[in-house]
Amino acid sequence: MSNNYQSEVLKIYEGIRNSEGQELSRRKAEIKEKIPEIIQLERKIGSLCVELSISSFKDMENREEHLKNLKKTITDLRAKKGELLFTNGYPVDYLDLHYRCPKCKDTGFIGPQKCSCYNKMLVMIHYKNSDLKDLTKNNNFDNFDISLFSSRKEEDKAESPRKNMERNLSRAIDFVRNFESSKINMLFYGTPGTGKTFLSNCIAKELLDRGFLVVYRTADNLVQNMRQIRFENNYSLESLLVDCDLLIIDDLGTEQLSDFSKSELFNLLNKKLLKGKSMLISTNYTLEDLVKIYSERISSRLLGNFALCKFYGDDIRIKKNLSKNR
Repeated sequence: MSNNYQSEVLKIYEGIRNSEGQELSRRKAEIKEKIPEIIQLERKIGSLCVELSISSFKDMENREEHLKNLKKTITDLRAKKGELLFTNGYPVDYLDLHYRCPKCKDTGFIGPQKCSCYNKMLVMIHYKNSDLKDLTKNNNFDNFDISLFSSRKEEDKAESPRKNMERNLSRAIDFVRNFESSKINMLFYGTPGTGKTFLSNCIAKELLDRGFLVVYRTADNLVQNMRQIRFENNYSLESLLVDCDLLIIDDLGTEQLSDFSKSELFNLLNKKLLKGKSMLISTNYTLEDLVKIYSERISSRLLGNFALCKFYGDDIRIKKNLSKNR
């Protein structure tokens, strides 16, 4: 993942640990003032724990018996401490350090592996710092207005734009609902202004809110990123694009086409497919145009590994603008 994002995540964990440490100090000061006997017990327990550790390595007579007695004394003192806290109206763990994530103890890692809470933190930071926060503010399922799409069936179409969009909307909702288990990729294609980007943003918002890492790139931005990866060795950026749960590539075909962009696009698609990491691609091109413009390797993956969703109808952006100016 991006080094900047990782640094931000680690700073948040550090802040959490500092905050909980300060809160523990406050609780201890409170107990020291109200029930000083408990603090004395804590100190005795701490002293005996140190003695237990040292005695474990000492060459001494009756060591096992001594260690057994120490452990029993520590257990008894802890029980007495808990009883005193409870009888005075406090939880028995009142003087323990409280972790917001007990699994990783607010470090983000369990051994060398990232904890599940780490990814949630990363999603939160990426969401906050990315274009998606603004894009999904209004573009979400709650604001999806199916009435904007014409119910009039055109002669060369099997159904009306509204009926077609109802099907695409249903497929988008299913995509979100089954996201974790299905690993499906989606290709939105059709004329400009027919709802492809809006529906992509609806999906992004829903998945982000569920804790998945979604990365949004226009096709042109993606090519710039790929240049950074190739020529600046930006491996953390490559990891972000490849390992994110969903990569959205908007407006495929608007990027500057070159042998480099086609080759790197193929490599990225292939890596995502091999890892089972989902993609959502939108384009204004027809499927026939995609086959002509991109290499056979790219087009075969787009047509063979993606669920195809066609969009058509009036330009909704123009329609909305006209209605505002009436």
